[in-house]
Amino acid sequence: MTIEVLNVSKNYGGKPYLKSASLNISSGSVISVVGTKKSGKTALLRIIMGLEEADGGQVTLLGDYKYDRLNVGVVFQDDRLCPGFTAAQNVAMVNNRLSVRAAEEELEKLLPAGTADLPVEDLTPAQRRMVCIIRACIIPSDVRLMDEPFAGMTKEEREKSIAYIRSVLANTPLVITCLPGEELPFGRTFHLS
Repeated sequence: MTIEVLNVSKNYGGKPYLKSASLNISSGSVISVVGTKKSGKTALLRIIMGLEEADGGQVTLLGDYKYDRLNVGVVFQDDRLCPGFTAAQNVAMVNNRLSVRAAEEELEKLLPAGTADLPVEDLTPAQRRMVCIIRACIIPSDVRLMDEPFAGMTKEEREKSIAYIRSVLANTPLVITCLPGEELPFGRTFHLS
């Protein structure tokens, strides 16, 4: 399967945020979409996910894809975790084949011991981002889209999170957005102006 993004543009309030972006996302690809704030990184991901319509251009699913929409493992810019639930419950709720205990085991790959049982509002911002990353990676997906997933992390937390993502990636395409200088140390880089 290939996701073809062809000359996609998006305006907000009459101001262009995303200008003629073209990108092919195929099985096994890893792409860092790099741009400054307000360059259209989030808009691009939301258009690929079908959450927003492009003002110009198109997103097309190529190949033998049989559904009308993508199954996406996503990390949004804001955490979108469910308050009042533990980190493990937040991870388990996105995959009905995953028990809370299995979610705890997965979370222990990134979080300190015992943290998986804490309510998400008791976690640090970086730990919440790690929960979001694991949740996006644990769901069966056609593509993983991550909007500035390492925001607020230390260098060590970022490196540990990248190693985790690489360990579970398999052939699922990954697209992350990031600021200049924060691109992944592997895969392709796509610059937005």
